[in-house]
Amino acid sequence: MRIGILGTRGIPARYGGFETLAEELSAGLAARGHDVLVYTRTRYAEPGLSRWRGARIRVLPTIPTKYLDTVVHGALSGVDAFFERFDAVLVCNAINAAASFLPRLSGRTRVVLNVDGLERHRRKWSAAGRAAYRVSETLSTILPDAVVSDAKVIQQYYRSRHGIDSVFIPYGGDLPRPAGHDVLDRLGLSPERYVLYVSRLEPENNADAVVRAYRDVPGDVPLVVVGDAPYAADYIARLRASADARVIFPGAIYGEGYRQLLCNAGVYVQATEVGGTHPALVEAMGYGRVICYNATPENEEVAGGAALPFEASRPETLSALLRAVLDDPSGYSVWKERARERTIERYRWEDVVRRYEAVLMPPAGVADAGPTEASAGSR
Repeated sequence: MRIGILGTRGIPARYGGFETLAEELSAGLAARGHDVLVYTRTRYAEPGLSRWRGARIRVLPTIPTKYLDTVVHGALSGVDAFFERFDAVLVCNAINAAASFLPRLSGRTRVVLNVDGLERHRRKWSAAGRAAYRVSETLSTILPDAVVSDAKVIQQYYRSRHGIDSVFIPYGGDLPRPAGHDVLDRLGLSPERYVLYVSRLEPENNADAVVRAYRDVPGDVPLVVVGDAPYAADYIARLRASADARVIFPGAIYGEGYRQLLCNAGVYVQATEVGGTHPALVEAMGYGRVICYNATPENEEVAGGAALPFEASRPETLSALLRAVLDDPSGYSVWKERARERTIERYRWEDVVRRYEAVLMPPAGVADAGPTEASAGSR
């Protein structure tokens, strides 16, 4: 098939979950013989790069503001996809639901929309932003051919709220092991001797709660807070000001450097409260890390008894967990194997690619998807 992927910031992945999906999925589909094109925003594109891991890249402009960045690029990509006459298009992010009808106007393109989580709950959005997501949520049940949810919690929400069955496809977590340790050396870190937090530095991802919790953890083990955010300068400044001297802020790190940090962390902390399945959580499980996670329904679904819960609204619960794990790392090593086993059972990229390939096919292909825990989402 000729397949387009739009609605993300593009590849190589340099931002968040959707970008991880775009990179791993496009590479997997290309390896299976499909011609894949990923739409990429200008400021996230690598100059001169037209192909990445077997997928083609098309760079289009946008209006780089908080409220227009995603929707403008999504609309331009949708128009371009109409003229491309793809066999199938994957649209990412419910806010791009209005653009999902554009490729369908060609009369031959099957359009699948990954709605992500309930984005209107993010604290960064104004009333107008939340209203736009509410409208887009409704449009996502009408305009595409099929809807994908990356968490069963989100699948159940769309079923109960909108009466549609989406296709459940999570993220993969079986990344290759990193080859070196130069990022650890640069940051002065030793394997298994640091606590790692990775996320966009936005309020609902609770980096501030993690930093507060760490103030009550004794010892000299560093806390490494990896991430950034394009429209959260004030929040990031307050976060840095509240941290003690043991907290390291290296900014956003991707690719091999990110894998080095994740693979060697003594403890990984997942503190998010909004969204579906978070790739970093699944990837930390794949590397067999001891994981502490904010006990939201979405995170509980992924962890499945293979990680340790806390409440981000009560930072002291994280403090107690971190003290216990850092005081007795060998006693908590059993959690490493549990995490690895759960990833192998449920979160392999090979399975994820196969499921997307099936839903991007005509309806007969969805019927042949096999044991994927997916409900037919086509109409």
